[in-house]
Amino acid sequence: MTSPIDPIAGVSVLSTGSVTIHPEHVGPTRKNLYVWLFTSTRWTEPRPINTYVIEHRDGLVLFDTGQDRASVTDPDYFPGGLNGLVYSRLATFDIGPQETLAAGLAARGHRVSDVDTAVISHLHQDHIGGLPVLGHARIVVDRGEWDALGKPLPEARGLMRRHIDLPGLNWSRVTPELLDDSTIAPFTHGHDLFADGSLVILPTPGHTPGSVSLLVRRPGHAPLLMVGDLTYDDALLAAGKLPGVGDRKQMRQTVRRVNALRQALPGLVILPAHDPGAAARLEAALRMSSVQGAGTHE
Repeated sequence: MTSPIDPIAGVSVLSTGSVTIHPEHVGPTRKNLYVWLFTSTRWTEPRPINTYVIEHRDGLVLFDTGQDRASVTDPDYFPGGLNGLVYSRLATFDIGPQETLAAGLAARGHRVSDVDTAVISHLHQDHIGGLPVLGHARIVVDRGEWDALGKPLPEARGLMRRHIDLPGLNWSRVTPELLDDSTIAPFTHGHDLFADGSLVILPTPGHTPGSVSLLVRRPGHAPLLMVGDLTYDDALLAAGKLPGVGDRKQMRQTVRRVNALRQALPGLVILPAHDPGAAARLEAALRMSSVQGAGTHE
């Protein structure tokens, strides 16, 4: 029996440096955001700033673009004043010269110019850092997330427009449409990136109103769900526990939907942007698929 053709040649993860945040940021916490932000004296161990790389037959795809090294080398990268104080209390970054998006791609045998499409989970700075070098690519973002840039006080909501709305970028603003795919219930809407079911953008609001995740499906492989900052720890997500940043009502609804998707897609591997265990889970899933594939005969 002939196996279905896999449109994806490979999936990998690269990290554009590391971020240190407060434990309350990871959650769970009952404290108000601004209470813990200005009173917490504890910090986590460094956590990765993950970008996921998908080798699709229709082009190289990124899910998120990581953090720009300029954020640690340019003293004017972040805003000043009260907003600057909030940014400095939220996180600290460590990004070496070999931890840029370009260096990470090169280590995997790719050039920046190979990137065809970048799907942005949301527009916070540690997910859009690669935009300055992606003027040739299609940049996909949820339309609601993009529209938030035009609302008052974007920097106070974590959106630094001068690092996002860059000249020459090819933005593709998508709105989730009804999907004829009962296998991913309870999700009913999304955006099928290449119209082949292999890469489906799903609305997962909560961290920001327009946050999205990317479902990756391949024949003979465990399904993957790249979730941005919906969680910082897959075990907490599985337990239904929320991080300390975001709209709690939206996050609670989205977490329930993602955990229901685990039931609909057995073996689903959750890949957050800052979960220290994400890279190992991806490697284990790919290794298991490889072993199963080697034992399968046509």
